[in-house]
Amino acid sequence: MSTQLFNLSKKIALVTGASRGIGEAIAKLLAEQGAHVIVSSRKLIDCQAVVDSIIEAGGSAEALACHVGSMDDIGQAFAHIRETHGRLDILVNNAATNPYFGHILDTDLAAYNKTVEVNIRGYFFMSVEAGRLMREQGSGVIINTASVNALQPAALQGIYSITKAAVVNMTKAFAKECAPHGIRVNALLPGFTKTKFAGALFSNDDIYQTAVSQIPMGRHAEPEEMAGTVLYLVSDAASYTNGECIVVDGGLTI
Repeated sequence: MSTQLFNLSKKIALVTGASRGIGEAIAKLLAEQGAHVIVSSRKLIDCQAVVDSIIEAGGSAEALACHVGSMDDIGQAFAHIRETHGRLDILVNNAATNPYFGHILDTDLAAYNKTVEVNIRGYFFMSVEAGRLMREQGSGVIINTASVNALQPAALQGIYSITKAAVVNMTKAFAKECAPHGIRVNALLPGFTKTKFAGALFSNDDIYQTAVSQIPMGRHAEPEEMAGTVLYLVSDAASYTNGECIVVDGGLTI
């Protein structure tokens, strides 16, 4: 297979939740392959640190503050993209939240609302705005970061797991309706990955050992091990891949 299939030169990519973890790894890899990457998260200073790293490595990037739980922020972000670039080739919906870790029956309304606003409403309207731009240009790719929790809800992560299951169905809904406009939509379902976001699972040794014991590969993943799947999905190598939800979990869900 020609490596040119993975060439993203002249592509404009927006990666949310890109100031750390899986999002940062995705942003850096897309930039390595030639894309101009819009690094986005809530705090501009954190985004800029990733941008500086990309530029230092010879890539092209810019920072954009956007809280995907805010409809105003989403609107402002896409107004900026339209004005500055006039197009968007790749959207990676990666920003997510999991404010509550505990029994599902003790979930309060605030935690429920925050999780739904970011993980469902945020992904949905980011995809709507990106999709409208992509429809105008006749092409584009949207990737949603879901989770293996979408397939097997994790204990003490009830509402988070529920929202990630919604992301899987959302991916398929957008894929079906947007394909006629030249837009492909797919999802990444990461397994047990070492990120600050998953800190609660790594800080408790009993929980960690239990989690790792269920993985046939016998270890957790690093964020960089998720980025390669996203590169495939946004590239020409995946030109006939649409509506797929690819599990990358070391065999956990076998």
